[in-house]
Amino acid sequence: MIKRRPSNLILTYFLVLFLLSAVLLARLFIPFASILVLSYLLTSISEPVFLFLKKKMPPYFASIVTCSLIVLLIFVPLVFFVAALSSEAYYLLHITKGTDIAAEFTSYIQNNTFYIRLETLLTGYGINMEVAEITSSLSEFSTDVARFIYTQASIWAANIIGFVFNFLMMVLIIFYLLLEKEKLVAFFLHLSPLPNNHDRLLIRKFEKISSAILVGNGICGVLQGVLGGIVFGLLGYESPFLWGGVMGILAFLPIVGIGAVLGPAAIILIIKGSILQGVGLAVFYILLSMSVEYFLKPKLVGDQVQMHTILVFLSILGGLNVFGILGIIYGPLIITGFLTLADIYIDNYEKYVTSAEGE
Repeated sequence: MIKRRPSNLILTYFLVLFLLSAVLLARLFIPFASILVLSYLLTSISEPVFLFLKKKMPPYFASIVTCSLIVLLIFVPLVFFVAALSSEAYYLLHITKGTDIAAEFTSYIQNNTFYIRLETLLTGYGINMEVAEITSSLSEFSTDVARFIYTQASIWAANIIGFVFNFLMMVLIIFYLLLEKEKLVAFFLHLSPLPNNHDRLLIRKFEKISSAILVGNGICGVLQGVLGGIVFGLLGYESPFLWGGVMGILAFLPIVGIGAVLGPAAIILIIKGSILQGVGLAVFYILLSMSVEYFLKPKLVGDQVQMHTILVFLSILGGLNVFGILGIIYGPLIITGFLTLADIYIDNYEKYVTSAEGE
């Protein structure tokens, strides 16, 4: 029997129904968008482990073992991190509200011999140091950071049941994705009107950038945050775990990085007269940053993030502003998607657009 080509009316009607069902499906899945994205990214990262285990045991058992490793390596440390962060953020928020730290610090600095000499020297060159404004800004910054982190950590802690449920849902999705990922990808490739090589290029780029962010930058961020927190604790700073967490997040930002915390801390130590400690902290920052940025990160990430530093910086800042903490991942992914599509357009479609305009 010869299949007849559907009429325009039938085709239009079908497309309307199909698009309507796709919109309704999207509305169903939008509440779980973050879980689905993170599940796919973690599946891509843990897939080599799953494939290795599958050679030694049945696929279902390999997937169970892989998911168990994800729980042990991510969920358990994350629960401890949220609890400790919430406690230290509350403490810092309490002490910053209960005392006028800015006034106390300003008074201390203005009576410091090092500051008096420095002020005299700079005044001779026509430079005035407004210590009160600087310390007031630092105090407000500390309070704002503590309030933000405490609020976020408290939300997580208060919704611990929802947090556990979402994570278990993510693990369940990862379990089935590990078993059925190839079929799912093939289904979407078949639906997409783009050539398969273009679709696979997009998928490959997303998987590479997510691996670089979650594995490379993640490990480097945790390392810098832990070491920075330990040094803060040894120097006697309040809430070293909190500031270690802040440094771990800032480590994702190129250009700025952990220097946004360690730089001012070293300057404050020098002004307070602890010159050896201040210089030591500055040297520690330089050594840690250089070893991570120029030795460890290139080995973990390699050439997977082929993106200009300023683009990475802006994508993470924009992602944080739009999506919250997950913007660290979403921002670079969005930029990667745009740049990949731009490359595909230039290589494959620009000539058609140009020729159409010429006609």
